[in-house]
Amino acid sequence: MEMKEYRGLIILFKCFSCALFLASLASGERIINARKKENCTYAVTIETTCTKGAETTNHISLRFGDKNSNDVLVKHLNSKHVRKVDPLEPEVLDDVPRKPFQACMVDQFQVKGQCVDSPICYLYLKLSGNDDWRPGFAQVRAVELGNSLSSDYLFYFRRYLPRNVWHGMDLCDKDYVTPFGIKHRRKIFVGKSRH
Repeated sequence: MEMKEYRGLIILFKCFSCALFLASLASGERIINARKKENCTYAVTIETTCTKGAETTNHISLRFGDKNSNDVLVKHLNSKHVRKVDPLEPEVLDDVPRKPFQACMVDQFQVKGQCVDSPICYLYLKLSGNDDWRPGFAQVRAVELGNSLSSDYLFYFRRYLPRNVWHGMDLCDKDYVTPFGIKHRRKIFVGKSRH
Protein backbone atom coordinates (compact mmCIF):
# COMPACT_ATOMS: atom_id res chain seq x y z
CA MET A 1 0.00 0.00 0.00
CA GLU A 2 2.81 2.36 0.81
CA MET A 3 4.35 1.85 -2.64
CA LYS A 4 1.08 2.83 -4.37
CA GLU A 5 0.81 6.00 -2.27
CA TYR A 6 4.46 6.80 -3.04
CA ARG A 7 3.88 6.33 -6.81
CA GLY A 8 0.76 8.47 -6.55
CA LEU A 9 2.75 11.26 -4.91
CA ILE A 10 5.43 11.00 -7.60
CA ILE A 11 2.81 11.21 -10.36
CA LEU A 12 1.13 14.13 -8.59
CA PHE A 13 4.51 15.90 -8.24
CA LYS A 14 5.31 15.34 -11.97
CA CYS A 15 1.91 16.70 -13.00
CA PHE A 16 2.43 19.73 -10.77
CA SER A 17 5.92 20.28 -12.24
CA CYS A 18 4.54 20.02 -15.79
CA ALA A 19 1.81 22.52 -14.96
CA LEU A 20 4.38 24.97 -13.56
CA PHE A 21 6.59 24.51 -16.61
CA LEU A 22 3.68 25.15 -19.00
CA ALA A 23 2.61 28.19 -16.99
CA SER A 24 6.13 29.64 -17.18
CA LEU A 25 6.20 29.08 -20.95
CA ALA A 26 2.85 30.82 -21.33
CA SER A 27 3.98 33.80 -19.25
CA GLY A 28 7.15 34.10 -21.33
CA GLU A 29 5.06 34.16 -24.47
CA ARG A 30 2.93 36.91 -22.95
CA ILE A 31 6.08 38.98 -22.29
CA ILE A 32 7.14 38.61 -25.94
CA ASN A 33 3.62 39.45 -27.17
CA ALA A 34 3.46 42.46 -24.82
CA ARG A 35 6.61 43.83 -26.50
CA LYS A 36 5.05 43.33 -29.93
CA LYS A 37 1.87 45.16 -28.89
CA GLU A 38 3.80 48.00 -27.25
CA ASN A 39 3.42 51.35 -29.00
CA CYS A 40 6.41 53.36 -30.17
CA THR A 41 6.59 56.88 -31.57
CA TYR A 42 7.81 57.50 -35.12
CA ALA A 43 8.73 60.72 -36.90
CA VAL A 44 7.63 60.63 -40.55
CA THR A 45 9.01 63.11 -43.09
CA ILE A 46 7.32 63.42 -46.51
CA GLU A 47 8.18 65.80 -49.33
CA THR A 48 5.63 66.94 -51.92
CA THR A 49 7.28 67.82 -55.24
CA CYS A 50 7.11 71.23 -56.92
CA THR A 51 5.32 69.99 -60.03
CA LYS A 52 2.14 71.87 -60.93
CA GLY A 53 -0.80 70.06 -59.33
CA ALA A 54 1.41 68.02 -56.99
CA GLU A 55 -0.46 69.06 -53.81
CA THR A 56 -3.51 67.29 -52.39
CA THR A 57 -6.18 67.73 -49.74
CA ASN A 58 -7.14 64.04 -49.89
CA HIS A 59 -6.60 61.51 -47.13
CA ILE A 60 -3.20 59.87 -47.18
CA SER A 61 -2.56 56.55 -45.46
CA LEU A 62 0.87 55.20 -44.57
CA ARG A 63 2.12 51.66 -43.99
CA PHE A 64 5.69 50.79 -43.01
CA GLY A 65 7.61 48.10 -41.20
CA ASP A 66 10.68 45.96 -40.83
CA LYS A 67 11.96 42.70 -42.31
CA ASN A 68 10.23 40.74 -39.52
CA SER A 69 6.82 41.91 -40.82
CA ASN A 70 6.16 44.23 -37.88
CA ASP A 71 3.63 46.35 -39.76
CA VAL A 72 2.56 49.87 -38.73
CA LEU A 73 -0.59 51.23 -40.38
CA VAL A 74 -1.65 54.89 -40.16
CA LYS A 75 -5.05 55.39 -41.81
CA HIS A 76 -5.26 59.21 -41.79
CA LEU A 77 -1.76 60.61 -41.86
CA ASN A 78 -3.16 64.12 -42.45
CA SER A 79 -4.41 64.30 -38.85
CA LYS A 80 -0.92 63.51 -37.45
CA HIS A 81 0.70 66.62 -39.00
CA VAL A 82 3.24 68.29 -36.73
CA ARG A 83 4.92 71.01 -38.82
CA LYS A 84 6.20 72.20 -42.16
CA VAL A 85 9.91 72.32 -42.79
CA ASP A 86 11.75 74.40 -45.37
CA PRO A 87 13.03 71.90 -47.97
CA LEU A 88 16.32 73.80 -48.33
CA GLU A 89 16.92 74.56 -44.66
CA PRO A 90 16.09 71.94 -42.02
CA GLU A 91 14.41 74.42 -39.71
CA VAL A 92 10.77 74.82 -38.83
CA LEU A 93 8.96 77.51 -40.82
CA ASP A 94 6.33 77.98 -38.15
CA ASP A 95 4.25 76.03 -35.69
CA VAL A 96 0.93 77.36 -36.97
CA PRO A 97 -1.22 74.41 -38.09
CA ARG A 98 -1.48 74.30 -41.87
CA LYS A 99 -2.65 71.79 -44.40
CA PRO A 100 -0.08 69.12 -45.18
CA PHE A 101 0.95 67.96 -48.66
CA GLN A 102 1.26 71.38 -50.32
CA ALA A 103 3.54 71.73 -53.36
CA CYS A 104 7.27 72.29 -52.69
CA MET A 105 6.92 71.53 -48.99
CA VAL A 106 8.36 68.98 -46.58
CA ASP A 107 5.95 67.89 -43.85
CA GLN A 108 6.71 66.15 -40.59
CA PHE A 109 4.27 63.87 -38.81
CA GLN A 110 4.35 62.07 -35.49
CA VAL A 111 2.65 58.68 -35.35
CA LYS A 112 2.37 55.88 -32.82
CA GLY A 113 2.33 52.22 -33.71
CA GLN A 114 3.65 48.76 -33.01
CA CYS A 115 7.37 48.70 -32.20
CA VAL A 116 9.73 47.33 -34.83
CA ASP A 117 12.51 44.84 -34.07
CA SER A 118 14.87 45.72 -36.93
CA PRO A 119 15.46 48.73 -39.22
CA ILE A 120 12.44 50.01 -41.16
CA CYS A 121 12.84 48.80 -44.73
CA TYR A 122 9.45 49.07 -46.44
CA LEU A 123 7.04 51.96 -46.88
CA TYR A 124 3.79 52.31 -48.78
CA LEU A 125 1.48 55.29 -49.30
CA LYS A 126 -2.19 55.28 -50.28
CA LEU A 127 -4.11 58.21 -51.75
CA SER A 128 -7.89 58.24 -51.13
CA GLY A 129 -9.91 60.90 -52.91
CA ASN A 130 -10.24 62.77 -56.20
CA ASP A 131 -7.13 64.96 -56.54
CA ASP A 132 -3.72 63.87 -57.63
CA TRP A 133 -0.67 63.90 -55.39
CA ARG A 134 3.00 63.67 -56.31
CA PRO A 135 5.23 62.93 -53.30
CA GLY A 136 8.98 63.28 -53.65
CA PHE A 137 10.38 61.17 -50.83
CA ALA A 138 9.35 59.72 -47.48
CA GLN A 139 11.39 58.65 -44.47
CA VAL A 140 10.46 57.13 -41.10
CA ARG A 141 12.53 57.48 -37.95
CA ALA A 142 11.86 55.61 -34.70
CA VAL A 143 11.99 58.32 -32.02
CA GLU A 144 12.35 56.28 -28.84
CA LEU A 145 14.15 53.21 -30.16
CA GLY A 146 17.22 55.09 -31.36
CA ASN A 147 18.86 55.40 -34.75
CA SER A 148 19.60 51.68 -35.04
CA LEU A 149 15.97 50.93 -35.88
CA SER A 150 15.33 54.03 -37.97
CA SER A 151 15.12 53.91 -41.71
CA ASP A 152 18.38 54.75 -43.39
CA TYR A 153 16.42 54.69 -46.63
CA LEU A 154 14.79 57.59 -48.35
CA PHE A 155 11.84 56.07 -50.16
CA TYR A 156 11.61 57.97 -53.46
CA PHE A 157 8.33 58.27 -55.33
CA ARG A 158 8.59 61.27 -57.71
CA ARG A 159 5.44 60.26 -59.60
CA TYR A 160 1.72 60.76 -59.17
CA LEU A 161 0.30 58.08 -56.92
CA PRO A 162 -2.51 55.87 -58.17
CA ARG A 163 -5.72 56.23 -56.17
CA ASN A 164 -7.03 53.75 -53.60
CA VAL A 165 -4.12 51.29 -53.81
CA TRP A 166 -0.96 50.87 -51.75
CA HIS A 167 2.06 52.15 -53.66
CA GLY A 168 5.62 52.05 -52.38
CA MET A 169 8.82 50.11 -51.94
CA ASP A 170 10.11 47.10 -50.08
CA LEU A 171 13.88 47.25 -49.60
CA CYS A 172 14.02 44.48 -47.00
CA ASP A 173 15.36 41.80 -49.36
CA LYS A 174 17.70 43.96 -51.41
CA ASP A 175 20.27 41.17 -51.71
CA TYR A 176 17.92 38.82 -53.53
CA VAL A 177 19.41 38.93 -57.04
CA THR A 178 18.48 36.80 -60.05
CA PRO A 179 20.15 36.61 -63.48
CA PHE A 180 17.46 39.05 -64.66
CA GLY A 181 18.17 41.66 -61.99
CA ILE A 182 17.02 42.38 -58.47
CA LYS A 183 13.82 40.66 -57.51
CA HIS A 184 11.65 42.12 -54.75
CA ARG A 185 9.16 39.96 -52.92
CA ARG A 186 5.66 41.40 -52.88
CA LYS A 187 4.04 42.33 -49.61
CA ILE A 188 0.46 41.14 -49.32
CA PHE A 189 -1.54 42.98 -46.71
CA VAL A 190 -4.28 41.00 -45.06
CA GLY A 191 -7.58 42.67 -44.20
CA LYS A 192 -9.51 45.47 -45.77
CA SER A 193 -8.67 49.11 -45.26
CA ARG A 194 -11.21 51.73 -46.19
CA HIS A 195 -8.75 54.64 -46.21
